[in-house]
Amino acid sequence: MSIVQFFRILWSRSLIVVIAVVASVLGAFVVTLIAQPRYEATSRVMMGLLKPDNVTGQAMNPKAVGAYVATQKELIRDYDIAGQVAEELGWLSDPRKIREYQARPATDTRDFRRWLSQKVADRTTVDLAAGQILEISFSSGNPVEAKVAADALRKAYLDFSLNSRRQEATKNAAWWARQAEVSRAAAEKAEVAMAAAERETGIVMDGKMDMDTQRLRALAGQAAVVPTGAQQAAQTSGASLQLAQIDAQIAQLSQTLGPNHPQMQELKARRATTAVLVAHEQETARSSASGADSRAVIEGALEAQKSRVISQRDKVERLRQLSSEVELRRQQYQTTASRAGQLSIEASVADTNMTPLGVVVTPTKPTFPNKPLILGGALALGLGLGLGLAFLIELLNRRVRGVEDLEGSLEVPCLAVVTSGRKFAWPSFLVPARRARRAVPA
Repeated sequence: MSIVQFFRILWSRSLIVVIAVVASVLGAFVVTLIAQPRYEATSRVMMGLLKPDNVTGQAMNPKAVGAYVATQKELIRDYDIAGQVAEELGWLSDPRKIREYQARPATDTRDFRRWLSQKVADRTTVDLAAGQILEISFSSGNPVEAKVAADALRKAYLDFSLNSRRQEATKNAAWWARQAEVSRAAAEKAEVAMAAAERETGIVMDGKMDMDTQRLRALAGQAAVVPTGAQQAAQTSGASLQLAQIDAQIAQLSQTLGPNHPQMQELKARRATTAVLVAHEQETARSSASGADSRAVIEGALEAQKSRVISQRDKVERLRQLSSEVELRRQQYQTTASRAGQLSIEASVADTNMTPLGVVVTPTKPTFPNKPLILGGALALGLGLGLGLAFLIELLNRRVRGVEDLEGSLEVPCLAVVTSGRKFAWPSFLVPARRARRAVPA
């Protein structure tokens, strides 16, 4: 089929197309007149997903943001929040809502408040806008009702989030407080047991080490620093040799220099200083015998302390275990008490880490019906339907509308075409069927 044949069929069946288009547009126009308009109001909330919490200081894992947002979307449409919005709208005492509830199917066994909550949830949509902004929308036939419901949804959501956080923190704080009390009692019991063991054994523990072991370490360190006689002799020989060298220099220079010569005065000053050192070394040498005695005393005390520590090793080990248990119980009590205190602070928090954005504006234009969209869609639908019907009828009842229809047939060749004698002639593809029939077949 050529383009000329297409336009001829379209011109011949134009009435069908026009009727389909007009009927579709008129039907859509009637729908826009009788359909109840629906208004939509939107409230917005900034969610602090990646901001650290003011109490705990923890930030949400970016991988868990998607699941958290999905949970919040379902939470806004939940019964607890939707029920508060139904109360805010006054639906619980609305006679029309009561009549609708009484006319519900017999299989619907929900109570009145839950039934109204479902109505609110069906009209509520929640979307995550760019970034961390949560948009809560409510649609209604009354623009004021839509505005009040959108604002009530946001307020109920923020209040519910805060209350649920407080309740959860209060419950956890009570549990941790009980655990802290149990840990405190266990720590006191462990300390009493350790004190009884110390009285029984006569061993005093300082942390994880007993006093006898500490004394043994002190004696070992003291024995390591006491010098021997050979060490003292090595230390005292240096000053005596230096004093002898200075005396030799003075004796040699006194043969050529007078006693007031500067060099002689300097040597005499050095000799006086060195003589003091030699006197101190001699005193130290005289007390070397007593130093050896002190070392012997320290070594004896060290051996005695070793024997004592070894003999009470089992008792010390038991006390060390009791000390470790006391330390463990103390740490448990500190951890549980700290957690209980933190949760107590969180139970009194007044911040949900969310911020309401702007105010809810009363919508002025309905979102439904969208007259331009509906009429444009009806026009396109009517045009498509008319074209489809026109070509379907043409295929079921095919007619000869031009020379091309005869030339396409091998059985009926066309010899000539008789045209009208009028000065004005229609285009070939607009020639009516009655004129096309004047074609003279062979």
